[in-house]
Amino acid sequence: MSRILIVGAGLTGSLCAYLLRKEVTSKLQLVVWDKARGAGGRMSTSRCPSDPKCSVDLGAQYITVTPDYAQKHKLFHNELVTKGILKPLSAVVEGMVMKDGSYNLVTPHGVSSIVKHYLSQSAGADVYYERHVTQINLRDGKWEVSCKSGSPEAFDVVVLTMPVPQILQLEGDIGKLINENQRQQLETVSYSSRYALGLFYEAGTQIDIPWAAKYITDNPCIRFISIDNKKRNVESSDIGPSIVVHTSVPFGIEHLEQEKEDVQQVILKQLDAILPNLPKPKDIKCQKWRYSQVTEAFPDCPGQITLHSKPFLLCGGDGFTHSNFDGCTESALRIVETLASSLQNLR
Repeated sequence: MSRILIVGAGLTGSLCAYLLRKEVTSKLQLVVWDKARGAGGRMSTSRCPSDPKCSVDLGAQYITVTPDYAQKHKLFHNELVTKGILKPLSAVVEGMVMKDGSYNLVTPHGVSSIVKHYLSQSAGADVYYERHVTQINLRDGKWEVSCKSGSPEAFDVVVLTMPVPQILQLEGDIGKLINENQRQQLETVSYSSRYALGLFYEAGTQIDIPWAAKYITDNPCIRFISIDNKKRNVESSDIGPSIVVHTSVPFGIEHLEQEKEDVQQVILKQLDAILPNLPKPKDIKCQKWRYSQVTEAFPDCPGQITLHSKPFLLCGGDGFTHSNFDGCTESALRIVETLASSLQNLR
């Protein structure tokens, strides 16, 4: 049985696994590796250390559906809404600017629930975390993939969905397989950087703020604040509220190489200036997003590029489209489309 490795358990990677399983049923062994301790990638939902029922979205906050993608990806949106994974955003978000005909969807159980759904529907896929890929070599017609720990493993197809700079950092034969033109194009892909802070509160804590989320325009540090249970429209007396704070991109770039603990204190001080009456949280998490959103995508946004075709080595993700749900969906569709014509030879 041929093996396909998908590197990255974010939205593009999980959707690739889901679509490939639908395409070829059980005739391929699908393997998903991610360097993190759980699924989600930048669609990350973090749980309170002392109360796992309390969670906060540290990455993507909601799904914006434009008129074009409302038709193009209708089946994906409808499935997630039907299953209760997505629902319309009805809460007040101050400062949000919407284009005509667009609408927003939120995740009642956290944004990582989308990724977990697709992985759960990829029947038989082997999903492993804390697998940090470092090297890819071509050995006897297969890809030998090495991680920071453990023995190398062989695969018939490899799909890379991590941020483009991490692809360029990989060692081994992959460096020789990227031609000069591809390398120059890959090096043009750029990302914003920012920090996210998650604040977790005891059950019964009152957060007396009239909005569910707000874009901040007059603070050098903070760009966005959300009371996540209000944003999701999920209220429970048994679960404490949670707040997420996203910094501005200039702040993220300026403090990117500093210790998270030091940056956390700066963010908390600025938050106190904006919302001076917030109660004290019981737990805090600080997330550094070195690769937050794509600011410059791969030229012409092809959705994926093929580094090698026999055997297949593909690159995909939002770096080849744009940073949102539909950009990742488009990339996954292009990856599966590229592989589909050759799947009969991989079985």
